[in-house]
Amino acid sequence: MAILLGDVGGTNARLALARNGSIDRQSVTRFRGDDYASFDDVVRQFLQEQDQPRITAVCVAVAGPVSNGQARLTNRPWDFSEDRLARLTDADQVRLINDLTAMGFATPVLSGDGLATLRSAPAGRPRNGQSLVVNLGTGFNVCAVRSLPGGAVAALEAEEGHTSLPANIYLRLLDAVGPEAMAGFISTEEAFAGRGLSRLHAALTGTTPVPGEQIDRAADAGDPVANATYDLFTDLVGLLCRELAMRFMPLEGMFLAGSVGRSISDRMDRFEASFLAEPYMRHIPENTPIFLIRDDMAALYGCLAALA
Repeated sequence: MAILLGDVGGTNARLALARNGSIDRQSVTRFRGDDYASFDDVVRQFLQEQDQPRITAVCVAVAGPVSNGQARLTNRPWDFSEDRLARLTDADQVRLINDLTAMGFATPVLSGDGLATLRSAPAGRPRNGQSLVVNLGTGFNVCAVRSLPGGAVAALEAEEGHTSLPANIYLRLLDAVGPEAMAGFISTEEAFAGRGLSRLHAALTGTTPVPGEQIDRAADAGDPVANATYDLFTDLVGLLCRELAMRFMPLEGMFLAGSVGRSISDRMDRFEASFLAEPYMRHIPENTPIFLIRDDMAALYGCLAALA
């Protein structure tokens, strides 16, 4: 008997089996979304490759909102249904959760090489049992996490990416790119997901957008234009995380995740300068440690914790 776990994004789906309370690492398999018409096809393929194990429970993290046991990917036309997955796997328990909710459930078990400390907080700082996952990748979203008695956590759903930009960030962008380019930065996600970095570089250089990975490589190679884009982007991320620190007060830690989050980890001096730039209520960001989630299996750990 086994538990089926899934982490499904717009580009890839990662599936795994868990037995006796832990993930079977040999079972972890990545599937390219472009190769399959639906997630159900992915599940069928995976179970066939795993010799059709008896599935007792299923938890799938989806990069999109989840409601009433149904979900749809934000960046791919795949839909999900707990009832359909139950029929497909013959599992007694099926749960769909948002991918950031899964990351939130994973935060208590992340350690070692899977978690890097980017910014420490003062010893003896106030604690409140609250943390926050901030994902900067293909999309943008957050998950607030609250510690509960007995060691469990509550991970709260949100759609922070679809909020409007804070006024200070909007004005900083407006000054940098001008009013005509601002139409492309209509929400937090459009400004801070990977396409936001791409759009920012295009607006600053007057060129057509290129993938964020290309900008990252150019910056690593010493390209001054690419580094100027990254410096501004890092400043903006620091300002945004300051706003999020005030909103959620994550004194246990703010956990950055996603490819864009990883790419700014080498620019923490700039990040921290913006994170602490506002003197008003500065003690809140000052007392907030910053971590980087490096474990690609974090969402799968969170799915297993969510079932428990």
